[in-house]
Amino acid sequence: MAKRDYYEVLGVSRDASEADIKKAYRRLAMKHHPDRNPDDPKAEAAFKEAKEAYEVLSEKDKRAVYDQHGHAGVEAAAGGGRGGPGFNPGDAFGDIFGDVFGDIFGGGRRGRSTVFRGADLRYELSLTLEQAVFGDTVNLTLPTVVSCETCSGSGAKPGTKPVTCKTCEGAGQVRMSQGFFSIQQACPACRGTGQQIENPCATCQGRGRVQKSKTLAVKVPAGVDNGDRIRLTGEGEAGQNGGPPGDLYVEIRIQPHDIFERDGADLSCGIPVNFAVAALGGSVQVPTLDGEVTLKIPAETQSGRVFRLRGKGVRPVRGSGPGDLFCRVEVETPVNLTAEQKRLLEAFNEALVAGGDRHRPRNRSWLDGVRRFFEKMSP
Repeated sequence: MAKRDYYEVLGVSRDASEADIKKAYRRLAMKHHPDRNPDDPKAEAAFKEAKEAYEVLSEKDKRAVYDQHGHAGVEAAAGGGRGGPGFNPGDAFGDIFGDVFGDIFGGGRRGRSTVFRGADLRYELSLTLEQAVFGDTVNLTLPTVVSCETCSGSGAKPGTKPVTCKTCEGAGQVRMSQGFFSIQQACPACRGTGQQIENPCATCQGRGRVQKSKTLAVKVPAGVDNGDRIRLTGEGEAGQNGGPPGDLYVEIRIQPHDIFERDGADLSCGIPVNFAVAALGGSVQVPTLDGEVTLKIPAETQSGRVFRLRGKGVRPVRGSGPGDLFCRVEVETPVNLTAEQKRLLEAFNEALVAGGDRHRPRNRSWLDGVRRFFEKMSP
């Protein structure tokens, strides 16, 4: 029977952190542990499956191999691992002892892999609201570290190869005496690789990697929002000594818009309305993502009133229906009036004052509030 994907087993994404992986495993282990599910072969199988997935994904090197080659890569790597033919408990104890003191004095475990996965990269992509809403393809030019083409990442001059380190004889580690302790640590001559480059590549100076700018076409799905990330597998920095490359994470940042403000799937905007339309009623043209629509303004509409246009917002990238557009009325005060317009407004104002508070619904409550405020302030 084919094995399930380890990320699927633990219920985490492929870019999950170590903490997320550990948390997911603990939850599954508690749920399916044989002690809590006696005589339940399905629970036992699920427990073993989760344990196997965790043992691979919790170790950086194993996870890198699995990400690159899947189950086949992990099984191939395990073929020569500890616990196979020729396993000696005494050697295991020695490895543990070496790990402890190696970490203290800068050394490493015997046989530690010198193949390293490349670093992940992060890029902030600035988009207009229209690009985020409708999707787009954006070309990115970014600096990165790639494998040297001249030496194919070996670091050695073409036609030559790295040679076995003379200091550690290829072991990658040397034994140092400190007092009555004999400490094993990474070889300072080859930095733990077990090999030295006598004729370094002129292009990369023996490093095996070079700085280079590359251009990528990033497809932005419709409906992305601030903080969303697009993962480009294998587009990070090149690995070392044949290791897999890292990933590139493109983080979305949406620019402010001249008209709309976005809140998740919803949009909002201010609609300027002259006070005659606000008082008598009428209609105004409102912009939406699908073009203009007519919004009816009821008579006696106050500044700040919000009208909701259903389905005129953004359709988010993760499946649900479109949001709404909220239109906020902003009653405009007229400017640059002519003498005749001023005369008419003065006559209109006199008529309002003569009518008392019935034409000004907020006036009485506001005056009452002002009076209570000063009463509290007086000694």
